[in-house]
Amino acid sequence: MHRFKISRLASAQGYFWLHGAEKDHLVRVLRLQPGETVGGFDNSGREWLGKVMTITADEVCCQILAERRPEVEPRFAVYLVAGLAKADKFEWVIQKGTELGMAGFLPLQAKRSVVHLDGAKAAERVERWQKIAAEATKQSRRVREPRIFPVSAWPELAGRLGSQAEDMQWLIPYEEERTVGLLTAARQLDPSRPLGLLVGPEGGFEPAEVSWAKEHLGARSVSLGPRILRAETAALAALALVLGQWGELG
Repeated sequence: MHRFKISRLASAQGYFWLHGAEKDHLVRVLRLQPGETVGGFDNSGREWLGKVMTITADEVCCQILAERRPEVEPRFAVYLVAGLAKADKFEWVIQKGTELGMAGFLPLQAKRSVVHLDGAKAAERVERWQKIAAEATKQSRRVREPRIFPVSAWPELAGRLGSQAEDMQWLIPYEEERTVGLLTAARQLDPSRPLGLLVGPEGGFEPAEVSWAKEHLGARSVSLGPRILRAETAALAALALVLGQWGELG
C-alpha cells in the first residue's frame, strides 16, 4: 500500500487531504484512481487508512477508513550530528539513518569537511535533504519524519536543538580514543534523555574539535573499534549500535 504525508486532516469529519508534491506523486507517478486504498501520516505518531474519493487539480481527498498508532518509532531519541561530506555520501547517511530510526539530523561544518555550505546554497541543500528523509520515512513505514536542521558551526549546535539541548547527552566516536568503547558508553546512557551522536567528515574531527565538544557540550569520546571507518559507515554503525543496545533494533 502506498503511503503519503497528509497535508490537511479533519478526523472528526472522517477525511484527509493531499496537496503539492504528495498529490502529484499519487496522480502523475502512481496514477491512482478514486476507490483505491492508501495510507497517510502527519508526523503526530498516528497513521490512517484511507480511500481515495476525489481528485482535483489542487488536491486529493481521502475518506478515513481506520486510524492507529503503530509502535514503530524509537523510544530513545538519537540525533545524528555529522560533519559535512560529499553529497552522495551525505544523502545516503540521511536516507539510511531515517530507516534505522534517527530522530533528527544536524549537518556540521567541520574543519576537515571538503564541502562548505552557507546562505541560500545551504538552505537549498537542507530542503533537498528533508525530502530524502521524507521519502525514507514513507518507505520504512515510520510515522514521524526526522527533522533536518540547518547547517551549523560548532558554537551553534546547542542552540539549534532549543530546549532539548539542556537535557542532551553527547557521544563522539573518535579514532584516537583507546579506553572507552561505544557499547560500554551506550549502556550507561539514560534513554529518557535525547542523545547527540557527533560523527566526523572525511578525515575525521581535529583534536581541537573533540576537545571543544568535551568542554562545551560535555561530550564523551568513544571508540568504534580498531579499524578506521569511513565517515558514512561510522555514522550508521554508531546509530545502529546505540539503538540496538536499547532494544530498538532486532
